[in-house]
Amino acid sequence: MCSSGREEIRITDTILTLPNHDSVPSIVFTLSEGPQELPTQRSITPISVRSPAATSVASFTQANPRNRYFHSRRIKDPKEIQKPWLGKKDPREKWVTIIPLTGIVIGLGIAAFLVYNGISSVVNRKYCEVFVEDWSQGFREDIWTREVEVGGFGNGQFEFTTPYSENSFVGSDGMLHIRPTITETQLLENDNILDLTAEGLCTSNLKKNCVTRTSVANRTIINPVRSARIHTKTSASIRYGKVEVRAKLPEGKWLWPAIWMLPVNSTYGDWPRSGEIDIVESRGNRYSHKQGGNDIMSSALHWGPDAENSAWWKTNNKGGALHTTYAEKFHTFGLEWSENYLFTYVNSRLLLVLYVPFPKGGLYKSGGFPLTNSKGARIIDPWSQTGRRSTPFDQHFYLILNVAVGATNGWFEDGIDGKPWVDGSQSARKDFWDARQDWHPTWKNNGEMVVESVKMWQQC
Repeated sequence: MCSSGREEIRITDTILTLPNHDSVPSIVFTLSEGPQELPTQRSITPISVRSPAATSVASFTQANPRNRYFHSRRIKDPKEIQKPWLGKKDPREKWVTIIPLTGIVIGLGIAAFLVYNGISSVVNRKYCEVFVEDWSQGFREDIWTREVEVGGFGNGQFEFTTPYSENSFVGSDGMLHIRPTITETQLLENDNILDLTAEGLCTSNLKKNCVTRTSVANRTIINPVRSARIHTKTSASIRYGKVEVRAKLPEGKWLWPAIWMLPVNSTYGDWPRSGEIDIVESRGNRYSHKQGGNDIMSSALHWGPDAENSAWWKTNNKGGALHTTYAEKFHTFGLEWSENYLFTYVNSRLLLVLYVPFPKGGLYKSGGFPLTNSKGARIIDPWSQTGRRSTPFDQHFYLILNVAVGATNGWFEDGIDGKPWVDGSQSARKDFWDARQDWHPTWKNNGEMVVESVKMWQQC
């Protein structure tokens, strides 16, 4: 902005001498009146030059300084300046502050109560160690029992579970390996009979679980794969407590790994009247498998008055691996179980998979079971007489580790992922075997499940 009078400051006759390049010049100026071409024109005359080594200071003295504060030229009359803070306030304006602050305080109070209530409601139960297995003593046959059967364990599984160390062993890495292997070709391509009872190996009392055969004419074969199923029935069991198994699941088509529990005495009758606890089940197929591959695991409780009325679907849930698969690295699969609830988790109790609170009226009432079975016989409630809400999960259960291969019970649905057999076919095993060039190469690391440790605690 210009005005009628103009100030001009001019530096004249300045001589600067640098004694050496290690010093920095410092110039001190003073303002003096010079030739005045305009009324307010001045000039600057240097009065001294010095060169200290550190800092430079310039000192200016201006003649006739103007002691004038800044003011806006837009305001003509100072009385026009508005000062609302000096005016009388509306008493209702205070509520604009009070109401939000009150809401914040109430909200914080509610949040604090919920946090306190949640923490105080957590029951920190005391657990006593029952069993810890780190395999440092190798495969302990006094602890682990190998089941030897060919009957498919009620699921039409294709494996023959063996007592052989090639299928269940502690490796040089100090871990348990459950490894499926291919059955000898000559047993599958020629008429043969495998009688485990005659060999003194079968662990079942049922003939169908101990004897199998290959019939070329009928397209039936002996179990085409050998694997292992081991348990702690005679050595370690718990009634309410905790279980943790750290393991890496297998990768490969049609592999079915499981870590689960069955009752020691089947107090309430045959399966599923006495219950079953599946801590983890999975499929070795790739993640693209429609039912879920090795990136998905599931937990379930099986319970019901008879085999055709199992209510497992009411107590079943799946958990996905986070940015990985259960076959790529080790995970800790856990169970916590009390008289009031049961839940499973992966790696942390914060990562729940399945949570089942036992209802006050008992499981039978919540099952919604029919009055009669498919044969017209009346269904009897097998549990309510105990008066315990957790029945049939109120007895001792033992741990099972196994890798199954194939099945005809629907665990692998027909027509998915190039499944080479049909569940209802008599030749399902043979059809599976004939497609071995498709599935066997997918068994990474021999299709084995590797178990690092097993821990069991009893609620004290």
